Amino acid sequence: MRGKKAKKRKLKPDLKYKSAVVTKFINYIMQDGKKNVAREVMYEALEKMGKDAKMKPIDALDKSLQNIMPKVEVRSRRVGGSNYQVPSPVRDDRQLTLALRWIIKAAKDNRGNSSFADSIARELVAAIKREGNAYKKREDVEKMAEANRAFAHFQW
Repeated sequence: MRGKKAKKRKLKPDLKYKSAVVTKFINYIMQDGKKNVAREVMYEALEKMGKDAKMKPIDALDKSLQNIMPKVEVRSRRVGGSNYQVPSPVRDDRQLTLALRWIIKAAKDNRGNSSFADSIARELVAAIKREGNAYKKREDVEKMAEANRAFAHFQW
């Protein structure tokens, strides 16, 4: 490893909801540096999700993210010439990163003829109800960790 470890930058809260999570979500949606387009998509998705879930948009976002964030995942460890899938707890910042990544991927996959904002809103509402592709991905990750619980003693 060369040099110093990069410092973690603090994100400024977004202007409308005063939330750093929304800013991070906007940054994940952004493509080719077009942040205003990403902002419009995110705010539209939050408004639609708030109407569908009959909650405040920021509360609905928090609830859906809590349902998607994985608590455990498997990591490969090489022990004695063979690889094991070792279950390990997920750090808080990685939980959020994975949840946002899975929501965006699920929204892109199930887009159809609707706008991207509609697709994100649908995926977030589905997450509140504990369904949808992003929630299914979390379930799959946690099932894999549960199935490999026998190798937990290889964790270090």
